[in-house]
Amino acid sequence: MKVPESWLRDWVDPALDTEALGHELTMLGHEVDGIERQGAGLDGVVIAEVLDVRAHPDADRLSVCTVSAGSSDPVVVVCGAPNVKQGMKAALAVPGVELPNGVKLRRAKIRGVESNGMLCSAVELGLGEESDGILVLPADATTGMALARYLELPDAVFDLNLTPNRGDCFSVLGIARDVAALTGATLANARGTSVPPQIGDVHPVELPVPEGCPVFAGRVVRGIDPAARSPLWMVERLRRAGHRPIHPVVDVTNYVMLELGQPLHAYDYARIKGTLRPRLANAGESLVLLDGKRIELRADTTVVTDASGVIGLAGIMGGLSTAVSDATTDVYFEAAWWPPAAMAGQARGYGLHTDASLRFERGVDPTGQGRAVERATQLLLGIAGGRPGPLDVTSHTAHLPDRNPILLRRDRIGQLLGVEIDATTAHGILERLGFDAMLTDEGWLVRPPPHRFDIAIEADLIEEVARIYGYDRIPERTGRAELPLAAATETQVTTGAAAMLLVAREYREVITYSFVGAEDDAAISGAPSTLVLTNPISSEMAVMRSSLWSGMLRACAGNLSRQQDRVRLFEIGRSYHGAPDAPFEILRIGGLLAGPALPEQWGAREQAVDFFDIKSDVSALLALGRAAQGAIYLPAEHPALQPGQSASITIDGREVGVLGKLHPRVAHYFDIRRPVFLFELDHDAALAAQLPAAEGISRFPVIRRDIAVLVREEVTAEALVGAIRETAREQVRAVRIFDVYRGPGVEAGLKSVAIGLILQETSRTLTDDDADAAQAAAVEKLRQEFAAVLRD
Repeated sequence: MKVPESWLRDWVDPALDTEALGHELTMLGHEVDGIERQGAGLDGVVIAEVLDVRAHPDADRLSVCTVSAGSSDPVVVVCGAPNVKQGMKAALAVPGVELPNGVKLRRAKIRGVESNGMLCSAVELGLGEESDGILVLPADATTGMALARYLELPDAVFDLNLTPNRGDCFSVLGIARDVAALTGATLANARGTSVPPQIGDVHPVELPVPEGCPVFAGRVVRGIDPAARSPLWMVERLRRAGHRPIHPVVDVTNYVMLELGQPLHAYDYARIKGTLRPRLANAGESLVLLDGKRIELRADTTVVTDASGVIGLAGIMGGLSTAVSDATTDVYFEAAWWPPAAMAGQARGYGLHTDASLRFERGVDPTGQGRAVERATQLLLGIAGGRPGPLDVTSHTAHLPDRNPILLRRDRIGQLLGVEIDATTAHGILERLGFDAMLTDEGWLVRPPPHRFDIAIEADLIEEVARIYGYDRIPERTGRAELPLAAATETQVTTGAAAMLLVAREYREVITYSFVGAEDDAAISGAPSTLVLTNPISSEMAVMRSSLWSGMLRACAGNLSRQQDRVRLFEIGRSYHGAPDAPFEILRIGGLLAGPALPEQWGAREQAVDFFDIKSDVSALLALGRAAQGAIYLPAEHPALQPGQSASITIDGREVGVLGKLHPRVAHYFDIRRPVFLFELDHDAALAAQLPAAEGISRFPVIRRDIAVLVREEVTAEALVGAIRETAREQVRAVRIFDVYRGPGVEAGLKSVAIGLILQETSRTLTDDDADAAQAAAVEKLRQEFAAVLRD
């Protein structure tokens, strides 16, 4: 926001120069991005009166003007501006003057006529970016006076980078309040003045949805001069604040908005049809905005209507049907209060961003609507005349924000700031900021003023005390605190250990947003998300993710499109589940593989990754928690995975994760054109570790027995291994599947599985009879459970 120093000093004038004032604004929390000096190059430019204008004898588009600059004799100036005329006041630069644009004037003959200076435009004076001719000054401007003095130049403009929580500071008044509280300077015109009515006209207003518009202030002003133009002082202030002049009525509303922070809208009163009613839009309604753009209205949008329909987008932009024009003689000023919660995201939803919506989204003083209308009336009467009606404020106070008192404890100030601020100083700061502070035994019960939407808790009040007391007065101290060591546990594998293992297996960590697009999330989960954000940053970040895969797949697609053929990614983060009123989150580990299994090399031919590559990585992760042997991989159906190449992972009967090949439909959605394999684990469940138990190493040799059995295709290797382990726990050290065969000699629907039994005792050497008995028990177990047949 741009704040001219001269405008700010009209409200509060501390004994500080420009640089010091800029420093104090930054220390108040309103960072000054820059200070722009304006009007510094106008030495020698004076106000002159055009005494005579005649056509140039040798140029159709030039005029020969005789101008007077006061005490000196009139001079002749050749001028090419179309708006020059006899009797006008203009800015004259005489020979020897260097203008702000770098042009140094000298006497010159132009088509045979000597010119002794130049009548300047706003652009040439550095007072505007466009111009239709020379700068026209008011008729009462004093001839011979320096232009810089008349325009109160030079002036400095503070370019402030305001924080979003300080909606009250998007105005000169808001900044002035803080400066007055800091310096103790008097805040001028703190209450404003009222304009007595001259006519009795009051326009009817109804508030059918008071929670969406609790306050609506209005006033009729009749008989303004349609030929009036905004005075130069107002044009200059608007220009320095970053606004261009449009029309006196519009300029007045912009001026009041910049000065008081309350956006206003002005209607051509002759175009309003019947009672004004702010309400929610109906399906199918549309509106042509002031800029000529037609929009289709959503049902959650608050609009202003009359008997003809919608005439304005509440708190954002007015409609073209009731806009003021050069023919307007009767005006209706509107200043309403639109709650921040109702305004949040509304303008962005229509692709708009206006000064009004910026302020209403952050919070506007709900008690300042009448004052804004009074100020606008006062300004308009001074510019264009007219007869005002009475101020009419329609309100429902029950729907205004609560100003609940907040307890501020004296000792808490010192605890948070690290410096003791005496009670008298703190109390004075609160009062200068406009807070209602009542003394208690512990400190104060503080009620924030209505314009401070950012004050909600005790820490907010302590921040205010620190701001005004001065951050630079708080000494720097090295913090001292007890830092107990975190409890070390052997029952859970840390995320760091899991990350290190994946990095060692050539994965690269990514960090993606917890907010994802609704369609992305539905493509992964197979169902619409219930955790929809009320005010998303964009449509691509509209819901809370139910899986880590959506962000990882976007990252994979980006890498593949940039010729990264071998992609290995992992992420450790949280996924979000449940209903909006009862959400919960789960810490997960997700991984992704695409491309060749090994880097390009001469020693091995290129082979694409497959299901077993990613299963190997998952098994290594589970082994960190000593659960790899107890993990069971079972065929599973998943919306994002291809049937037949997906599996769920269970440990002790609980599902802890899933892995598999990305479904071609999902791959097409994410614009991925090669096989991708993924896994996702519940960190806490999958990496719960068993306490280590010491076990002696047997001194006796192992015996191996190999068997091959015929089983049905649907029998899993996990089931066979688990059954064999149950037969002789004290002797079976390991069970290894070393071959699976389908083909000639094996009946269709069956498969041959070759299994190695590793047998060992800790107290004696096993005999052949022991090994034979263990082998027979294993075969019998498989026959009973799976109808397995021993293959010769």
